[in-house]
Amino acid sequence: MKKHNYKVNVTWTGNEGEGTLNYKAFNRNHTISAEGKYANIKGSSDPSFLGDATRYNPEDLFLSSLSACHMLWYLHLCSVHHIVVTKYEDNATGIMEETKNGSGRFTEVTLNPSVTITDASQIAKANALHKEANTMCFIANSCNFKIKHNPNTMAE
Repeated sequence: MKKHNYKVNVTWTGNEGEGTLNYKAFNRNHTISAEGKYANIKGSSDPSFLGDATRYNPEDLFLSSLSACHMLWYLHLCSVHHIVVTKYEDNATGIMEETKNGSGRFTEVTLNPSVTITDASQIAKANALHKEANTMCFIANSCNFKIKHNPNTMAE
């Protein structure tokens, strides 16, 4: 079996002088970087957990990873099946539930891809390829919940 290795650096930048002396003494800001990548990602926690709303939080990144992985597989499958995609946009949504002890997990993700193709006669096949893309997506295969799809495909 072929293995792929990934390496990122996450650096906390939120020490405001007192470290983690108490829950409100520090901010949640951090940077995510990887060697050879164009730019760092500015991260924080969700504002519900005292994070900076202008930065990406882990939940945003998780949801975007699912959406992007699905899109990349979908575009690949369309090219293999000679379906020409000219536009793809997904407004993905997710639900994370907190438990009594403060932990939590995603319980639902819905991908809402809006796809434009060149041939109206291929819309049904284009829609069907979302199921195969989900089956192939590395990130979706790593989840323990069902990922829903609500595709909207149109021809130019």
